[in-house]
Amino acid sequence: MITQSIQSLMNSSGVRFGTSGVRGLVSALTPELCFAYTLAFLQVISAKSGSRVAIAMDLRPSSPEIVAACAATAKHLGLEVEFCGALPTPALAYYAQTQNIPGIMVTGSHIPFDRNGIKFYGMQGEITKADEAAITNAVVDMPNELPALTLPEINQAAGQLYINRYLNVFPSQCLAGMRLGFYQHSSVARDLLTQLLEALGAEVVSLGRTDIFVPIDTEAVSQVDVAQAKLWAKEVGFDAILSTDGDADRPLIGDEQGNWFRGDIVGTLCAQYLDAQAVATPVSCNTAIELCEVFPHIARTRIGSPYVIEAMEKMLVSGLANVVGFEANGGFLLGSSINKNGNILSPLMTRDAVLPILALLAMAKEKGYALSQLLNDLPARFTGSDRLQSFPVELSQKLLQSLSASMESISTLLITLGAKPTSIDQTDGLRIYLDNGEIVHFRPSGNAPELRCYAEADTQERANWLASDCLRLINHCDKGD
Repeated sequence: MITQSIQSLMNSSGVRFGTSGVRGLVSALTPELCFAYTLAFLQVISAKSGSRVAIAMDLRPSSPEIVAACAATAKHLGLEVEFCGALPTPALAYYAQTQNIPGIMVTGSHIPFDRNGIKFYGMQGEITKADEAAITNAVVDMPNELPALTLPEINQAAGQLYINRYLNVFPSQCLAGMRLGFYQHSSVARDLLTQLLEALGAEVVSLGRTDIFVPIDTEAVSQVDVAQAKLWAKEVGFDAILSTDGDADRPLIGDEQGNWFRGDIVGTLCAQYLDAQAVATPVSCNTAIELCEVFPHIARTRIGSPYVIEAMEKMLVSGLANVVGFEANGGFLLGSSINKNGNILSPLMTRDAVLPILALLAMAKEKGYALSQLLNDLPARFTGSDRLQSFPVELSQKLLQSLSASMESISTLLITLGAKPTSIDQTDGLRIYLDNGEIVHFRPSGNAPELRCYAEADTQERANWLASDCLRLINHCDKGD
């Protein structure tokens, strides 16, 4: 046996926990490293010999080899492996939850092609930040030589269970008459979601399907995808255009004109559709959540699903019902059972893309609205976002620390905006409130060397400009301009 410290592996490989799961360069995600991380995870949750573990993956070409290493680890410990194949992350999580077994999802979600990752699920759902810390501090005994790395046979049960979760709640043919464009790219949900939408009566047209992995970021939709959606809407004509990120835990929803909805607006609408009474959401999300005056209880958190889950759990302990959570990327979490259409939708405390997609389509159908009209029922509050790529996290943190030291520094940086800062919020990153009601929020990415900027204003054009111009100012500040 070889004794191995996970912390030392993190330091030498750069593979470490981000906002959700372990992430790193594919070149660093060696079989030995994946074996060690999986060993630490199973050690922390006290998986016992003879029990089962569920494993699934996205469609990245690097994912099968990582799955093989994770499966070899489980077998090394005497665990039975249920390989669920290429499957959405929430489907893997839901299956593991219903079976009361741990789950491992191999995915890099939306991050670039040269990276990948692993998400871990305990018997009760996503692991906590405390679990992440325990894995980080773990010391594992590695075999002198790794066992053979092979992919197990696929168990199809998880995918069907996930589909049935929604077919049992949304009425049969509730989407009849809707023509939906599905930008499938390399989404792991492209076949499963098509099957589900068609089962609910919709006509689904495949768009942009490819075997080359496409890193779709639902928080920072590329200008190419913005233009392409408008072109599809104009040339083909749809009631909505839909997509997800790579592992299908984040939705991308566009209206009949090809305009992509912001993820936090999707979350707000979905929460309304489900008659949510308590909402947990990160500090970066649009303040329409409060301004719509629909939700009696709202908790603002740090960015990342573990923090949203922690807030939801506190709401449940306090006795609140109809507890939900969502993030700016549109991923929707269900903390408690919801009674909808006379049926019970069971909790799923991990990001999900399918529920918000179905909720918005069903809401539009029930109200007799075009999808774009759903926005008319919300306050006119808009969020823009942008990012500086290849921007080291250490540099981001240094700049933000310097800025937060004094309001004078912030005023100097943002002097060209035509508004003055009045207060800041450092729950996660640096969120700056301006005297004209606008908001600028800087935050280093937890998954990649990027600095993100979220901006909020009364028009989309102003919000978009704020996000991009504030990053320009930050970039010039770094260069000493």
